[in-house]
Amino acid sequence: MDVEIWSDVMCPFCYIGKRKFEQALAEFPQRDQVRVVWKSFQLNPDQKTEPNKSINTYLAEVKGWSVEQAKAMNDRVTDMAREVGLDYHMDRAVVANSFDAHRVIQLAKTQNLGDAMEERLFLAYFTEGRNTADHATLLELGTEIGLSADAVTQVLNSDQFADAVGQDIYESRQVGVRGVPFFVLNQRYAVSGAQQPETFLGALNTAYSEWSKSQPTLTDLSGDAPACDVDGTCN
Repeated sequence: MDVEIWSDVMCPFCYIGKRKFEQALAEFPQRDQVRVVWKSFQLNPDQKTEPNKSINTYLAEVKGWSVEQAKAMNDRVTDMAREVGLDYHMDRAVVANSFDAHRVIQLAKTQNLGDAMEERLFLAYFTEGRNTADHATLLELGTEIGLSADAVTQVLNSDQFADAVGQDIYESRQVGVRGVPFFVLNQRYAVSGAQQPETFLGALNTAYSEWSKSQPTLTDLSGDAPACDVDGTCN
């Protein structure tokens, strides 16, 4: 059974949602029959990479907030991340366009390393303060998780996998993604946001019990949960 996850590597709730989903999956008896498929999504496709600008300043500029408001929001997110064992350092986060990172994820997916690449990029962005748009950084991170240096270099020096990123984003519109993370189970059930593990576990049980059935429309099993909206607002 496929679980498709639309996510952006610069979305703080996507990393938190990943951990909560993993907690649920660890409790799911049929977890060996679940295939996780990461799907590309960009909260801000026009984002300029600005390594010398703090994330708080950036958010204040684009959202019309004060720097203090942006910092308070990021502090709350950091506390939420800590609850699931993640160590966010938002003061180190590099304002970066995620398109090339998504292309490297698409490469990793062809070698069954999509989850490993997603995890490594999240860690690089939220904990290590790495520039996830920088090609040398992407090369280093890709080879760390088992991709060949030649393959990563070829992708970064071309437009390879650009269409795959675009296709994922197109599909997100078709299934009604309005914020990320967004989970689709068995092409039938949707869960939006960084839900609690019990919500994900319930969705897994429901989807798995009807795996053999077909349903053309999604049934949303979400409750309120933090997510990053398509306009880039994270709340």
